[in-house]
Formats: sequence, structure tokens, C-alpha cells
Amino acid sequence: MTVAQAQKKASLLQVVKAVFWSFLGIRKRRDYETDSVELKPHQVIIAGLIGAALLVVGLILLVRLVIGKPV
Repeated sequence: MTVAQAQKKASLLQVVKAVFWSFLGIRKRRDYETDSVELKPHQVIIAGLIGAALLVVGLILLVRLVIGKPV
């Protein structure tokens, strides 16, 4: 790992992808190592909370759609 890699900051897309794949439990070792260097804990926590909220809202909407209750 070089100094340039250690100082590189993760983009929003990288954070979202890392959290998404973590929700599924699927990560390549290379991607995990890159994420561990580039991602900051606060980025992962915020993205994880938003992802969890979207998952819960999506499940609630899906259940309401299936049982026929209006949204």
C-alpha cells in the first residue's frame, strides 16, 4: 500500500456499494482490503443506517402490496 492509496477518500458510490454487498454478505478479499483503507467509519455507519431504513420501508411496502392494504 502506498501513501497515495492510504490518503485516497472513498466516493459516495464506493460507500454505497460496500454497504450493499455487506448486507448480502458477499465481498471479495481485494475489495474488502481496499474498503478498509479508503472508507471511514462514519461513512459506513451513516450509509448502513440509511440502507437499513430503506430495507425496512421497502419490506413494509411489499407486505402492504401483497396483503392488499392501500399505501
